[in-house]
Amino acid sequence: MPVPSFDPGDPLGLDDLLGPEDLAIRDTVRAWAADRVLPYIAEWYENGELPVLRELARELGGLGALGMSLTGYGCAGATAVQYGLACLELEAADSGIRSLVSVQGSLAMYAIHRYGSEGQKRRWLPGMAAGELIGCFGLTEPDHGSDPAGMRTRARRDGTDWVLDGRKMWITNGSVADVAVVWAQTTDQPDGVRGFLVPADTPGFSAPEITRKWSLRASVTSELVLDGVRLPADAVLPEVSGLRGPLSCLNHARYGIVWGAMGAARSSFESALEYARTREQFGRPIGGFQLTQAKLADMALELHKGILLAHHLGRRMDAGRLRPEQVSFGKLNNVREAIGICRTARTILGANGISLAYPVMRHATNLESVLTYEGTVEMHQLVLGKALTGLDAFR
Repeated sequence: MPVPSFDPGDPLGLDDLLGPEDLAIRDTVRAWAADRVLPYIAEWYENGELPVLRELARELGGLGALGMSLTGYGCAGATAVQYGLACLELEAADSGIRSLVSVQGSLAMYAIHRYGSEGQKRRWLPGMAAGELIGCFGLTEPDHGSDPAGMRTRARRDGTDWVLDGRKMWITNGSVADVAVVWAQTTDQPDGVRGFLVPADTPGFSAPEITRKWSLRASVTSELVLDGVRLPADAVLPEVSGLRGPLSCLNHARYGIVWGAMGAARSSFESALEYARTREQFGRPIGGFQLTQAKLADMALELHKGILLAHHLGRRMDAGRLRPEQVSFGKLNNVREAIGICRTARTILGANGISLAYPVMRHATNLESVLTYEGTVEMHQLVLGKALTGLDAFR
């Protein structure tokens, strides 16, 4: 069998790791993003809005991309690798679109699917899988991000009801959500944290949108306000208590980021490569100069190493062998390297790199948020440090 020719788009031949169904899913999501997102994303980003969020959600539901790796209740039951491929293609369009899918499926739907009652699953999951209902996930608070054990949102018993008071911050999909998965402290001990399903029309619940962002501008970000929100007894997620509930959901979502960050990096790399082939200075394309080729080679190395790492973690997840520390490896490495790729791509484009006519600066600013949410660099470094040394340095 002859050795295949070198493919600049797949220099390591990573497509050989994919089966026909994997490739079909990837190509379907890529084609959808090219048709429904890429022609409009610069305008949405510039205006700081996602005006067709519900329309896009229904289309994504039709593709099976919402709660994609979950089974039953209208969910696609895809493999972890297939879900990862979808995340990569969505974030190659924009991090905000991948965040919409990730929060819907890997946080809100995952929490209900794993920890909810049968009644809760039947009430919410089919509509969420179809994109007819939108969910959000309320954990982060104005004063407590990396330390969720310090949360101030409280849930107290009043007869058979629960009454919730508190605030959540930086909540994707919050202002458009039909249901919020809200985590609240029920006692003074960390293991008293419980999850509650809060319908958006519940009295005392509101979700004012956060504006004036310079990152994830084509994404709905909100505060959640809970003032005496009264919920029936069956609003609580019955199958989990303590922080292991929300943290397990975050771990599932971080896995999607491992893939998604490489989508933003790929988009920026491809833009830089095409620009280097066509932009002329000193009488020839800048891609013919040694320093530009060195940048492109280094970018390609980190991009495809990151995709290979994502593949490896996806196969471990599909085998039931993926540990949270391994997800930290992926999130820490791939987001950090993706930002580096975007910044290097910007230098190849020169002044044009800051223009929304190209995707590079948009991806770079989006990734600054991705770097922070669902575990900062420092938190993942400490997760790995603890795993390597056996010593807890968090406090």
